[in-house]
Amino acid sequence: MSSPELTEKAHNSSSRVMTDEERGSELPHANGGEHTAPASHGSYTHQAYGYATDRAQLFWARLRGEGRKPVTWTTSIRNIVFSSWLNILFIIIPFAWVSHWHKAWGSVATFILCFLAIIPLEGMFDWGGEQMLLYLGKDLGDLLVVTLNNAVEAVLAIILLIKCDLRLLQATVVGVVILHLLLIPGTAFLVGGSQVSHQTLHPHHTDMNHSLLMIGVLATLLPTAFFAALDRGAAATGTVAEAGAEVVSTLVNDHTRSQILRISRGIAIILLVIYVASRIYLHNPPGDNNALTVPHDAPAALKHQEEELAEEDPLTNPWACMIMLVVTVAIMAVTAEMLVESIESVREAGGITEEWFGLILLPFVSFSADGAVAVVFFLESVYDQITGKKIQTPSMLARGRAIDLSIQFTLWWMPFLVLLGWWISKPMHLLFDFFEVALLLGSCFLVNYITADAKTNWVEGLIMIAFYIMIAVTAWFYPGQPEIEFMLECGGTVAEAVAGGGAEGAAEGAAEGAHELFRTIAARAV
Repeated sequence: MSSPELTEKAHNSSSRVMTDEERGSELPHANGGEHTAPASHGSYTHQAYGYATDRAQLFWARLRGEGRKPVTWTTSIRNIVFSSWLNILFIIIPFAWVSHWHKAWGSVATFILCFLAIIPLEGMFDWGGEQMLLYLGKDLGDLLVVTLNNAVEAVLAIILLIKCDLRLLQATVVGVVILHLLLIPGTAFLVGGSQVSHQTLHPHHTDMNHSLLMIGVLATLLPTAFFAALDRGAAATGTVAEAGAEVVSTLVNDHTRSQILRISRGIAIILLVIYVASRIYLHNPPGDNNALTVPHDAPAALKHQEEELAEEDPLTNPWACMIMLVVTVAIMAVTAEMLVESIESVREAGGITEEWFGLILLPFVSFSADGAVAVVFFLESVYDQITGKKIQTPSMLARGRAIDLSIQFTLWWMPFLVLLGWWISKPMHLLFDFFEVALLLGSCFLVNYITADAKTNWVEGLIMIAFYIMIAVTAWFYPGQPEIEFMLECGGTVAEAVAGGGAEGAAEGAAEGAHELFRTIAARAV
């Protein structure tokens, strides 16, 4: 069989691994027309991109788009500009920057404008990631999409770390994780499973995700258990008691914080090793299979999706898409910094507690684009049902990618923030508020229980959303744990933070006492 015939046959076939017999009959002849020895099972992969003698060649062949219709730069730019109706919101970006620089409209207006400006940027990350998925395949493409979807939260977290707003940073980290564990996948399961009895998850990833998610959450439990187990009765030799407010002055000190920082940095390094090892295993497992091929025992829906990716024509070439993503990251970083600088004024003006602001409101920055698209999709579905239009066949493959976002944020970005804080001398550690640790454990338990059989339905999605709403209601009334805030003090020692907290508590107590005295005198006078 000639080389052109081989290429044509490769283009017209779905992704699969050729058998030894097929290789023996189809490989080009050598040594005077004699067949070469059959290659090993994974040496030659029969893809829509022709033959590749190893994984590296197959990867570059797919990235270059061999076997696909080439996309010109002009077409790529036009498709990028008109990729989504959310791109209309790009006109808000200059207004947000002007509001920040001139401060004429106030911090609240700056926060709202920056919040809205990030929506189209997040949408571009989604679109660009989906386009690169066509060039990288399902597994590697999903890893890129997960990383891009975490870009907004990661940049916000780094800015909060640099500005040493560590208490808000910790609350935001927990808020991002539970948002991606509960609300986003819950919404996907609810909407996606509304027309089918159940949907399936990737079984290979689901099994691994249970372990990865649990080890990430347990890593936050260890410093918390260490701090809680300290003998407060024997360790605390005195307290600062002013106006009825008691703050432990010996347990919460620089020595204890130093120990917790060392524990956190050691745990952070271990978590990074675990995450890197898990990516190697998932995307380049032992044996013949790898990220560019579908496992033989994968669900039929997953195999069909991989075939569609191999046949679907991209809307942009990979190089234009990568340039677009780099520019989008740069614009998003500047906008996110402006958003962070306006947070304190907005929080004080709205009377919102720091705990609720970090756990619920700030993580919604990353969900805003997906939320807007979901609302429009829901309205279109309702309109199609009312008008009797043909409804798209629902997918049997559940969208559980948001759970991967939580795993990456827990095992990669959270330890990265700890090590980055170590490098720039910021006391970022893994001692979280006890309430936040309880939220992580509860969310992890619920998600692992629901996805244990690699199947989901709309009721389970509703349960996940309901639990997230319960968390939001509870967090609204939670004031936070003062000991953790003292241990995150950047401007000085822990002792100075405790003394400042005690003085502040005394002032608040005195003011409240004076108000109570005036109310009593007025009541008696009446």
